[in-house]
Amino acid sequence: MKPWTPTGAVVTPIEISSINVQRGDVIQIGGQPCRVVDLRQLPLGAKRLLFETGEQLTMHPRTRLVALRVQKRW
Repeated sequence: MKPWTPTGAVVTPIEISSINVQRGDVIQIGGQPCRVVDLRQLPLGAKRLLFETGEQLTMHPRTRLVALRVQKRW
């Protein structure tokens, strides 16, 4: 993951599920921040997340995680 540099963006912690996860969300897994780079829809509302590191995580529709989402300020 790239180091943080000051910009006109705000980082907000949010609760995510398989319904509202987005590319660019940063999820902390095992103490490591992982940025979502791709999403794949699976049957029954599940999603497979692909991270920058090449690792994958499958989210069940009822899974809830806390993520950081960058919101640009104009």
